[in-house]
Amino acid sequence: MIKTVLVANRGEIARRVFRACRDLGIGTVAVHSAPDTGAPYVREADVAVRLPGASPAETYLAAGKVVDAARRAGADAIHPGYGFLSENAAFARAVIDAGLTWIGPPPAAIAAMGSKIEAKKLMAAAGVPVLPELDPARVTAADLPLLVKASAGGGGRGMRIVRALDELPDAVAGARREAESAFGDPTVFCEPLLENARHIEVQIIADAHGGVRALGERECSIQRRHQKIVEEAPSPAVADELRGALCEAAENAARAIEYVGAGTVEFMLAPDGRFSFLEVNTRLQVEHPVTECVYGVDLVRMQIECAEGAPLTGNDLEPRGHAIEVRLYAEDPANDWRPASGTLHTFEVPGVDAEFAVPAGHGETDQVVPALYGLRLDSGVESGSEVGVHYDPMLAKVIAWGPTRAAAARRLAAALRGARVHGLTTNRDLLVRILEEPAFLAGDTDTGYLDRIGLDVLAAPLAGEETVAVSALAAALAAATRERASAGVLGGLPSGWRNVRSQPQRRSFDGPHGTVDVDYRLGRDGLVSELCPGTALVSAEPGRVVLDRDGLRETFTVATAGDAVFVDSRLGPVALRAVPRFTDPSTQVAPGSLLAPMPGTVVRVETEPGAAVAEGQTLVVLEAMKMEHRIAAPAGGTVAELNVEAGRQVESGAVLAVIFVEGTPE
Repeated sequence: MIKTVLVANRGEIARRVFRACRDLGIGTVAVHSAPDTGAPYVREADVAVRLPGASPAETYLAAGKVVDAARRAGADAIHPGYGFLSENAAFARAVIDAGLTWIGPPPAAIAAMGSKIEAKKLMAAAGVPVLPELDPARVTAADLPLLVKASAGGGGRGMRIVRALDELPDAVAGARREAESAFGDPTVFCEPLLENARHIEVQIIADAHGGVRALGERECSIQRRHQKIVEEAPSPAVADELRGALCEAAENAARAIEYVGAGTVEFMLAPDGRFSFLEVNTRLQVEHPVTECVYGVDLVRMQIECAEGAPLTGNDLEPRGHAIEVRLYAEDPANDWRPASGTLHTFEVPGVDAEFAVPAGHGETDQVVPALYGLRLDSGVESGSEVGVHYDPMLAKVIAWGPTRAAAARRLAAALRGARVHGLTTNRDLLVRILEEPAFLAGDTDTGYLDRIGLDVLAAPLAGEETVAVSALAAALAAATRERASAGVLGGLPSGWRNVRSQPQRRSFDGPHGTVDVDYRLGRDGLVSELCPGTALVSAEPGRVVLDRDGLRETFTVATAGDAVFVDSRLGPVALRAVPRFTDPSTQVAPGSLLAPMPGTVVRVETEPGAAVAEGQTLVVLEAMKMEHRIAAPAGGTVAELNVEAGRQVESGAVLAVIFVEGTPE
């Protein structure tokens, strides 16, 4: 029996494994890098071991350090989570050779699936349908469109779509760089790109006695940069006959490699109903909670039990209801999915029924009064967490379960709308719009969904200009109340009070649609504001303002962090930044300056001083949060300054280059 588990991972998956261990009475050990010292998962572990360094290569990918940490902490088993070393056969062997229990499939099974190139050959031999492999050196126009893929790893890294032959060299080079950085293996290959196909995967669990079971399918078609952002079970496109064929193929794949533990067999489903093998993820998937909620199981617990040698039980497991998961990322979908870093000042999701576990009664058929709805939160962060640039920008997973797909979507959308997420740009608004979009609700999704519907629709802020205006008014009233409360003299007088009416109060905020100037008066006749005519003040406190708008009473919660102001209401979340009355000249930058949007490493520079550049032309490529990000010229002109070179570390806001545009004052 396992007594203590070290989780060779971080963030929400470490917390998820710890939850299962606590339920089983098993001790827990965390490993952490320097940036993760204050992370929630580190505090929750019974023992924490620091891995010197910050980058993944120095810490979570350093197999020797992780095994040594397990020895020092007295752990007798290692759970790899997902990502990092979870699909590294050499690491699995090192764990076993050290006399520890490996909570995962046999190293031989990992090795067999570790190379997507070899995996496809093995699956073809087992009778599983596969797509043809294309050698990048022999691709012709007849092979287009195609997908360049890293042979190792997953998570959308090391993948590029190619639609023209002249794009192929750059796509292959970029995929190799990302694959080397993320997985330590630059090998890539090509395969046909299936347009309008769905990404379907089957959850498998296998014991060490030859027992294999498929727990239905998940739909994972909505993706950005080939990484999933919305997952659900079951798929709205899969009927019973197709489900049976998919599950049979997945079980055959597992038996072909003598699999043990939890894993996922992924397929591409063409519009005509034909499916092709994509890969086997020899680990737990990020989206495993939707299967847990529908089947009423704990997959991490099952992993541990299989590692202990227990046979599979529960042959009568049947799915019930529908579950949808969304991944909340610190990123800006409208700005090329640019990741964000910094302090997450507030993180609150209302109505959560369970964290890192299936809510009571969900998916269970033996409940006297089964639950009708449920909301689950698996989060790696909390209010006050620091989100750095070294790791994936996923903050949390929010999962809703309901008796129907429509019910689950509505519950999840409401939870996201009501969440208070302050301090970082996130994809929350995008997720809400997806969950409420007609094509999604009709089940009409595929891997081209985001492009087909368009980010101009899906990435639009939930709060329109009218909402921003009234939220800015609420922010101004809250700020005035806060200042009066801290005033040393006559603090009880209303803000801006005069015996004789004078000029209005004024505050300005930078908002999502530009600068908002708030003018208002508070007098004997109440609130008067040209920005929001017909609005009356009911009450104002530093953190809460109630306004009456044409007979409708609305409540606005207001939070501040420095000059940042966050206003939440049923109308939509609004992030503002207070504009100072006087500008500090030292903070000004030269016109045409190209600023680093985040801390990162310069991968390459694609221009030189004096070069003529066009608007939108890539000038610098940064690597941050395990992905490459292209920094483009904001306007056409001439490169007047170039301040970086390949390999240089830059901070957010650093001036990378200055573009001189004809007619711009020097």
